[in-house]
Amino acid sequence: MEKTYPRDITKEQFEIIEPLLSSANKTTRPREMDLYHIFCAILYVLKSGCQWRMLPKDYPKWCNVYYYFSIWSKSKNNQPSLLEQPLKKISRNNSYKRWSQ
Repeated sequence: MEKTYPRDITKEQFEIIEPLLSSANKTTRPREMDLYHIFCAILYVLKSGCQWRMLPKDYPKWCNVYYYFSIWSKSKNNQPSLLEQPLKKISRNNSYKRWSQ
């Protein structure tokens, strides 16, 4: 992914939330997709309201992005989903400034 979009978070911001997101899937083989790009693509869809299939080509394939969205957005026992938790964590650490532009 070469191009950056205004709603993308920085790599430093993502390092804060990566352990939380990577804990969602138990994998036995190395991950082929970069979770940073997946997360930024999800943010793009959430902010723009575009359809999954209309994701810009700079992001990973829409079906891969949607797969992670479906995993991370599940809520258990009335707890915030894995997608909601990082957003709160970023804003709590005051790293969310770039996002609120």
